[in-house]
Amino acid sequence: MQPQTFVFFGQVGSGKGTQVKLLMDFLKAKDGRESVYAGTGDGFRKLIELGNYTAGLVKEYVHSGALVPDFLTDAVFVNMLISGLSLEKNLIADGYPRTSSQSIVFEEMMKFFKRDAIKIIYIELSEEEATKRNLLRGRHDDTKEGLTKRFNEYKNKVVPAMDYFKDKEGYEIHTINGEQSIEEVHKDIIKALGY
Repeated sequence: MQPQTFVFFGQVGSGKGTQVKLLMDFLKAKDGRESVYAGTGDGFRKLIELGNYTAGLVKEYVHSGALVPDFLTDAVFVNMLISGLSLEKNLIADGYPRTSSQSIVFEEMMKFFKRDAIKIIYIELSEEEATKRNLLRGRHDDTKEGLTKRFNEYKNKVVPAMDYFKDKEGYEIHTINGEQSIEEVHKDIIKALGY
């Protein structure tokens, strides 16, 4: 079987990170193939840990719930592919693309890295449920106001980034009900992907 490419979409609280991990474990158990995890959240955290000038600027964006500018997000993501991706590895993208212009760049990247048949997994979650889950998590940036800002960013920027791939050759979008248990969501993802 060819290495696969997956892109995860889902707003804050949709359990995206958990599902990414479950899918990676599933794929490894299935055919022993390694997956490259390209998560911009991780990338930004590593950047912030550098503690330099750029780190301080990125921190301001991340803490205010705003999206980091496209050029920097593109750079963080492509660097992960440059350092980690090889012909035989699966690729799992998480948190990228998040704007329509990033989607255009992502498409170019996929052509360059000779990736086709890209599967987009959209974990759908209502704002009510997302708010409930995030307030339970109790992270410092998970205030009602902070969440509202992030939901708006999601609706206005991230959803159009995903919609860019609708009806595009080589891309398929699978919408998964994110309001179920972790196990149910995982089962639905595996089923949607045809395993």
